[in-house]
Amino acid sequence: MTLRILATGGTFDKHYDELNGKLGFGESHVPALLARCRLTVDVALEQLPLMDSLDMVDADRARILASCQAAGERAIVIIHGTDTMPQTAAVLGPANLGKTIVLTGAMIPYEIANSDALFNLGFACGVAQTLAPGVYVAMNGQIFAWDNVQKNRAAGVFQPL
Repeated sequence: MTLRILATGGTFDKHYDELNGKLGFGESHVPALLARCRLTVDVALEQLPLMDSLDMVDADRARILASCQAAGERAIVIIHGTDTMPQTAAVLGPANLGKTIVLTGAMIPYEIANSDALFNLGFACGVAQTLAPGVYVAMNGQIFAWDNVQKNRAAGVFQPL
């Protein structure tokens, strides 16, 4: 089995710029994360434009959908910003692509101490290989159906609607 990973950015892939004290995007962390995970499954990594999910528009979600449609792999993990992950899942879910698509992200950037990025990526890669075809959100050890998930901003977790 080959697993496709789509990197779209989000907090997961942000870098801290110590000169101006802000988070932004540079090179993706995903190649380093994949090496660190030591996955033994073949991985096809596709990097889309890295962005904060709050900046995503319909065209960006259409690009993600098109990448999923074009993928030959049956299992896809999408690294996505947490703020609008349910909105992207709501575009992918009704498309009924016959593939297992798992969105994941991080509340803390990978390069910051105590990040949840590595765990969430490993978890998403594992469940993408075992779940039935459909669209899911996998965050912090839980799996949610695309149409039954929301981000609880106050608690910093995902939960059912």
